[in-house]
Amino acid sequence: MRLIADSGSTKAAWKLIGNSGEIKDIKTSGINPFFRSEDDIFMDLEKSLLPETGTEITEIYFYGTGIINTEKGDIIRGALNRIYPQASIETHSDVLGAARALFGNKAGIACILGTGSNVCLYDGKEVTGGVSPLGFILGDEGSGAVMGRKLLGDYFKEVMPLNLRIDFEARYKLTREEALNRVYRSEKPNQFLAQFTPFLSEHANSAYCQEFVQRNFMEFFERNVSHIPDYTSYPIGFIGSVAYYFSQILNNTASYFGFDETTILKDPIDGLEKYYSQEKI
Repeated sequence: MRLIADSGSTKAAWKLIGNSGEIKDIKTSGINPFFRSEDDIFMDLEKSLLPETGTEITEIYFYGTGIINTEKGDIIRGALNRIYPQASIETHSDVLGAARALFGNKAGIACILGTGSNVCLYDGKEVTGGVSPLGFILGDEGSGAVMGRKLLGDYFKEVMPLNLRIDFEARYKLTREEALNRVYRSEKPNQFLAQFTPFLSEHANSAYCQEFVQRNFMEFFERNVSHIPDYTSYPIGFIGSVAYYFSQILNNTASYFGFDETTILKDPIDGLEKYYSQEKI
């Protein structure tokens, strides 16, 4: 039996594919090797994943945020190996997972627009180039964390229109002191900031919100996509909740930069299932 996983920092989606092709969907907490140790991951998955799969797993393909090198991948591989000692285990970055989910065996520019953002050039097998995302302070343009950061700044600096500030205050009841503490002194400020992005989609008819999202997507293309050599000669695709919920603005932005059409998926796990069905069965 085979396990395929796509994991962010907060949640992970798994596909268990049986020997006869039957499929079971499983959800667990997120697994980011930047924030969790091998022991922590092992204890979590032993309780949440193993009862759902049993022990007869022969192959595992894990894609996740935070897997930027072999060392980080080994943290996850080590935990999974302790649970499934007979399985062959591959660990890969979330951006490679996005590329394979979007394009399968064809080349393209794969982008992630969720809590964070990323972009890579994919040759149909592996990632061959890209632009470093740099995180929500130095980069991550177009991401939920960056849009949340800018939105929160507009709220407290009273750049946001008054009617929207009233709605924002009623919904979140957030003081400046609380916001500063969550951003500068608490763990995972990117996730805290990204939670404000739905406010933009809920007020999508507002000129302020439309222009706000448009500016952020323009920055993503200008500072990331346009740095891929001959970028308009490839198809482009997007994975992530931000891409999904703001698809119309995203499509318009892509068109402005010379792309005829875009592919947008909210989650990569179904695309990865298809990829391995074609490649491995």
